Amino acid sequence: MISSVYPEFVKMLEVHSIILHPYSLACLLFIFVTKWFFFNSARNKNSPPSPLKIPVVGNLLQLGSYPHRSLQSLAKRHGQLMLLHLGNAPTLVVSSADGARENLRAHDVIFSNRPDSSIARRLLYDYKDLSLAPYGEYWRQMRSICVVQLLSSKRVKLFQSIREEETALLVQNVELFSSRSLQVDLSELFSELTNDVVCRVSFGKKYREGDSGRKFKKLLEEFGAVLGVFNVRDFIPWLGWINHLTGLNARVEWVFKEFDRFLDEVIEESKANRVGVNCKQVSNSETNTN
Repeated sequence: MISSVYPEFVKMLEVHSIILHPYSLACLLFIFVTKWFFFNSARNKNSPPSPLKIPVVGNLLQLGSYPHRSLQSLAKRHGQLMLLHLGNAPTLVVSSADGARENLRAHDVIFSNRPDSSIARRLLYDYKDLSLAPYGEYWRQMRSICVVQLLSSKRVKLFQSIREEETALLVQNVELFSSRSLQVDLSELFSELTNDVVCRVSFGKKYREGDSGRKFKKLLEEFGAVLGVFNVRDFIPWLGWINHLTGLNARVEWVFKEFDRFLDEVIEESKANRVGVNCKQVSNSETNTN
């Protein structure tokens, strides 16, 4: 109706809307940045000093390829106590021994938990392990079980022979490599030593030789790799959909299912061995009775 009565007026509005459109976007962007800057300035008035941050990513890009060096450089400029914003995650960086001691003594409960990781949460059965379990009643129960069942003086002494045997094998391997003038990868050797000791203590045997050993080694490497990968979802949650495109979610799910299947096999094998031992004991007792 209006277009038929006032055609020239409608044309003028269309032209002006086309001209004003980019300016409107620029104004909206300016308002957003201004509001974001003043909001964060007011909110962080009582916070530790913090380097300038970029919207959305915060200070993530300032960490660089060597975060420890970048943090040292930032601490020289902003002080031994500074606040970084890694995406949506505020992170307090303490670069002095005195500051760390004060925080861990006076505020130990506040800093007792590790940062939440969606990958670790999935791989570790919603933090059912001891190392990453949040501080609370469950963590205290797990610690008590480990202290009594695994780390008591009696248990430590019981497994002493295993540690000595595996350490002796490590020394022999180093001597063998040295006698042949071969390179020695100490990181690899110490990793194998740790795995062998843990497997013998936990499962009663080593998982190194044969197909099962190669599979277990590959699984451990992949497990550690996905735990250490950068996960954008932990820092910028609304960008978590990127993990579907990169294949990270599928990779994590594969590792979880394979590791879960491996643990099931170990448990079933342990049950079968225990039943076999019990049957043998019963058979021996019946033979002695007869």
